[in-house]
Amino acid sequence: MIPRFFSRAPRPDIHPARVPAGRRIYAVGDIHGSIEPLRELQCRILDHAAAAPQPELRNIVIYLGDYVDRGTDSRAVIDLLLQEPLPGFEHIYLKGNHEEGLLRFLVDEQYGPQWFTFGGEATLYSYGTRPPQRPNGTAGLQQAQREFSERLPQEHLDFFRRLQLHHIEGDYLFVHAGIRPGVALERQAPDDLLWIRDEFLRSDLDFGKTVVHGHSISESPVVRRNRIGIDTGAFASGHLTCLILEDADRSFLAT
Repeated sequence: MIPRFFSRAPRPDIHPARVPAGRRIYAVGDIHGSIEPLRELQCRILDHAAAAPQPELRNIVIYLGDYVDRGTDSRAVIDLLLQEPLPGFEHIYLKGNHEEGLLRFLVDEQYGPQWFTFGGEATLYSYGTRPPQRPNGTAGLQQAQREFSERLPQEHLDFFRRLQLHHIEGDYLFVHAGIRPGVALERQAPDDLLWIRDEFLRSDLDFGKTVVHGHSISESPVVRRNRIGIDTGAFASGHLTCLILEDADRSFLAT
């Protein structure tokens, strides 16, 4: 059973958060169809791991979701992740709200207009599908849904369907958007894990784990006592960020 790790006061920093011994974690923020920053960051991660080789160390890379939308190269991003995984690394892929939007459009064309408002049209274009001229027209939405479904490779669809909602490593919880304060992890609503913003960002509660998240853009990583945000708006800024965790140490890589 997942422990109920919430209390009412911030945890003092006497005991810093740690990852389990023998593991080095690389957490990657929101990519959003930004293929060149992703290629560059992947190279930097490999260089970092090679600079401090430890035969018994497990290198684990965790992607926090939002691989698609907004940027122009969503398909290329998925191809890279599937076809060129980091050699010698364990890979964990989390789901973002943008992958949720893509999957919803595939089963309900009427979700299209909402998905398009936060970047879905860019994903359609990347897969060779033209968005409907009338975003609310049923016939156009049905045609776009049909074409997108036909052009979406099965391995890409399988990738989107098996994305995880969260992952835990030692004292850290990795999730796309955040968690609802005061609610145990096993009772969190998926919509909150994918979409929450203000209630989570403003909370000073001790979540019992340090939450590593994306979803909410900042110019540089945001480090608080109870959370670390690493969405630095790669699709607009070109800056894709990676948090590195080993034992009690934290550091960052960025493009």
